[in-house]
Amino acid sequence: MWITDWASFFKIQLLIVHGLGVLNAIHAALKVRTPQAAIGWALGLVTFPYFAIPLYWVFGRTKFIGYRCAVEDVSGPLHTAAVEASAAVAQYTPDTGPADALTRWRKLVTTLPVTRGNHVQLLVDGDATFDAIFAAIDSARDYLLVQFFIVHDDDLGRKFQRHLIQRAGAGVKIYFLYDEVGCHALSREWLETLRASGVRVEGFKTTRGRGNRFQLNFRNHRKLVLADGREALTGGLNVGDEYLGRGKRFGPWRDTFLRVRGPAVQAAQLSFVEDWYWATDQVPELCWTPVPAAEDQCVLVLATGPADEAERCSLAFIRAVNSAQHRLWISSPYFVPDTTVLTALQLAALRGVQVRILLPSRADHILPMLSSYSYYEALAAAGIELWRYQPGFLHQKALLVDDRLAAVGSINVDYRSFHLNFELVVMVTDPQFSAETESMMQADFARSTQVDLTEYLRRPWWFRAAVRLSRLLSPVQ
Repeated sequence: MWITDWASFFKIQLLIVHGLGVLNAIHAALKVRTPQAAIGWALGLVTFPYFAIPLYWVFGRTKFIGYRCAVEDVSGPLHTAAVEASAAVAQYTPDTGPADALTRWRKLVTTLPVTRGNHVQLLVDGDATFDAIFAAIDSARDYLLVQFFIVHDDDLGRKFQRHLIQRAGAGVKIYFLYDEVGCHALSREWLETLRASGVRVEGFKTTRGRGNRFQLNFRNHRKLVLADGREALTGGLNVGDEYLGRGKRFGPWRDTFLRVRGPAVQAAQLSFVEDWYWATDQVPELCWTPVPAAEDQCVLVLATGPADEAERCSLAFIRAVNSAQHRLWISSPYFVPDTTVLTALQLAALRGVQVRILLPSRADHILPMLSSYSYYEALAAAGIELWRYQPGFLHQKALLVDDRLAAVGSINVDYRSFHLNFELVVMVTDPQFSAETESMMQADFARSTQVDLTEYLRRPWWFRAAVRLSRLLSPVQ
């Protein structure tokens, strides 16, 4: 009788698990972004539900549930802040001239405004970046908005902490937002020390809401320090000793940040407030009055993420590629594009555009590095130049289109940035800034080696097999 009861119990459990597998397979067929991924998930969920169901709950979704509804609630306090911000920058929104292309992009991919009257400064590598960050923190008189994907409890992390504590002690209101996945190794003591000093500390809450309960996919990859609504700093660096080139594993660390002054700061501020509202259901009292810079650079601050109604990140990148007429330079630590992005790059090269892609020669994550090799043949066939940066690790995310558009931010050329992460990028249409970006990237290429296709073809068969397998896993890298 006991054996019969247990046999019945296991049969019921099997029916439940396989039934859940079928239900999740139907969900995947209806919701997963690409047909190939939908078929792959559906087959796995029906055939191996014991393994596939938990993986699907963690990695299978491509939309972050609830965030967009929260930020678009016209009855909530965030709507009031957004209306105030839009009204404040309206007089700085250009209609024609050099920013006309960005204005059209705004209509296509974003609700944040394009503004003139800005000044954008390149901050090359860690020393320049953190000197500027600490100066901005120390100069704040009213409030600071601080957001990072990764923070380490090391020498730089503790110095960063001390600067925040000092300003909190001077009465500055500080709002610190971190990503729980990126900061999984950050000690609770580090966070509690900030809280005890009066800093408002919050995690982004990737798993908030029933629909996101098991999610680890949707990470807030943005990096931002914003002082008093007048100055914003953003780019690719996180907070840790390795970003100053002190890490034993990589040595020199190549990266770029930006300092932005002018009305575009309000757009970066609105991005932070949306994230803060998701995490806390509160909107800080901030200054929405722009302080125009003496320069007149036209800037679009583009915030993207998995809650977007349209896929803003990939749309913006493809739009940039398609607009190139004679030059397209891209710097990224990872290169795992989807078919649409790869096709756009190939077409650009085939119509005569010089397409250069700069990647690191060392790997911080093995799967993206292996995946990048799988594109060698397709890139070489179209005449696309692939370069590998030699000294240390290249973590820079930069884009240069002809002599008229340059962009720096947190976006990598991979599936995660285009479809799964919350990202922030600053796009500038200004000849002087484009020339400065060209000079910076020329120096990077001078320290790099152009890749020959035979480098990959000479590799043993097991390496090429690992490359192909890594590419199949690109959605979860």
